[in-house]
Amino acid sequence: MSHHGIPANVRQSLAARLRGVATAPGDTDYDTDRAAWNLAVDQHPALVVRAADDTDVVVAVRFAAEHGLGVAVQATGHGVARPADDALLLLTAAMDGVQVDTAARTARIEAGAQWGTVLEKAAPDGLAPLLGSSPGVGAVGYTLGGGLGWLARRYGLAADSVRSFGVVTADGQRVRASAQENQELFWGLRGGGAGSLGVVTAMEVGLFPANQVYGGNLLYPADLAREVATRYAEWIALAPDELTSSLVLMNFPPFDMVPEPLRGRSFAIVRGCHSGSAEDAEEQLRFWRDWRQPQIDLFGPMPFSAVATISNDPVDPIPGGTTTEWLRALDREAIDTIVDHTCTVGGPPPVMMTEVRHIGGAVSRGGSDAAYGNRGASLLLEAVGAIPTPEAKEALHAHLAQMRERLRPHTTGGAYLNFLEGAEKVARTREGFTLEDYRRLQGLKHQYDPQDLFRYGIDLVGR
Repeated sequence: MSHHGIPANVRQSLAARLRGVATAPGDTDYDTDRAAWNLAVDQHPALVVRAADDTDVVVAVRFAAEHGLGVAVQATGHGVARPADDALLLLTAAMDGVQVDTAARTARIEAGAQWGTVLEKAAPDGLAPLLGSSPGVGAVGYTLGGGLGWLARRYGLAADSVRSFGVVTADGQRVRASAQENQELFWGLRGGGAGSLGVVTAMEVGLFPANQVYGGNLLYPADLAREVATRYAEWIALAPDELTSSLVLMNFPPFDMVPEPLRGRSFAIVRGCHSGSAEDAEEQLRFWRDWRQPQIDLFGPMPFSAVATISNDPVDPIPGGTTTEWLRALDREAIDTIVDHTCTVGGPPPVMMTEVRHIGGAVSRGGSDAAYGNRGASLLLEAVGAIPTPEAKEALHAHLAQMRERLRPHTTGGAYLNFLEGAEKVARTREGFTLEDYRRLQGLKHQYDPQDLFRYGIDLVGR
């Protein structure tokens, strides 16, 4: 049913039951409300509800079911799978409460809270959540997809740190999912819950000791990319769990916001976070510093609360496109492919960044009590490009498809769904899981959402 089918008086009766706000096409705030973080996403929901609390979520979900609307959920609007066309788009950003229990080393995080808030509240006690590289990402959505951050090799996935979820199911009921209650749903939400099984209104997660770390970037000129990548493969073969790192080939755009020494230039970057002693970290980095002085050396001791400076991900929304693969090895052919597709010569590079993250460690030892797949894989590639125009979008996606095709002999066939958006995220959903776990998730979907009310998330129906 398109929004024309929802009469004004019906919308008003919904608005009257909400503590938050409902907007529809034609309303002043509608365009702001329907925006995703990625400006390339253009979606036209029938209704938008800015929920103030979990009662608003219940009201919105029941309203959608009653009026034949699907429900799409957004906190910060990262990682949209299907655009929320003709949906009830549920915005949780206003539900941003965070409580830290220092003694128990846990945090209770509401649906719309960003990792930055959790980090800020945990840091004074020398604790940290298992956030990702961007504190501006919503904690819940990130965790539902797995969650691979700078402490991953030491402490595991964000999904593995969850103690419980508060969930509103498709029938408008509030349930709690934990190791003790609704265990099957708890299993599924940890890795397989991105927008498809219910609306997570809050979660409780464990916090970890992380006060001072040794982190940052070593920047080498891009013409050393092949040598740096080859050395990187050697380096990580012996890396301790305290070191989570990545190799980045980066084409900095020629924009004013980019610091002058980087502006418009390309680099091969070794990036990472060492959560052990500073002496051990220094020892690890001698491998690089003794080999060749980086052009820029930004690695050093830092409070973990400054972790955002390691990746320096863009803070403001941009139109972009992305793809991902798990690599089997960083061998010569894989390196050649990555370099060829990132460090292009002549003309503007289609890809802004290609990053290969080293995972493994605690992630690969993590429990089988979470739906998250691909635990055995340890080299995660992500390639990202800006798409300011529709032509650029087509060109980037063609370029990324070509890169993936050439990498095929070197990939595991798995996908990390948090690094995908749009049609590719939907189409590759099952690559996020073992076949057995995907079938189990389909069973859960059928049990908790037989009408496919939550049809804007990852594809657990097998369309």
